Amino acid sequence: MLANDRDLAQDVVQDVLVRAHARWRRIGAMDRPELYLKRMITTEYLSWHRRRARRAALLNRWAGALVPDPVSDHAEGMATRSALNQQLAALPPKQRAVLILDFYEGLTDAEIAGLLGCSPGTVRVYRSRALAALRAELTTVGAGEDR
Repeated sequence: MLANDRDLAQDVVQDVLVRAHARWRRIGAMDRPELYLKRMITTEYLSWHRRRARRAALLNRWAGALVPDPVSDHAEGMATRSALNQQLAALPPKQRAVLILDFYEGLTDAEIAGLLGCSPGTVRVYRSRALAALRAELTTVGAGEDR
């Protein structure tokens, strides 16, 4: 009921149960472990929801730059995606990894930092530089089409 989406609910519960299994001795020793698990599930859902809302806001903000007009032709959509993939491929590997892990995988800065072996502040710097490079490329491409 919380997620209003069966697949999402299953994912959230599975993630929580995996984390709870690792700490089950402590959780099982509580007076009411089921309440603790419910809180974990609720917190995980809310965290997922916040990450999704943040990602959706960013994607909506950039949607106009990536696809200025509604795409009626499938080939135009494929060309746009191909251009974006080429622009991502031109980024340095860590910047590209940060964008993909954040926007496609939905990982937090701390999770990305753990994967890349750097600090969360460094992840934010990589993201900022990567987005600035993509913005500059989109501005250059947009200015070239107007001529």
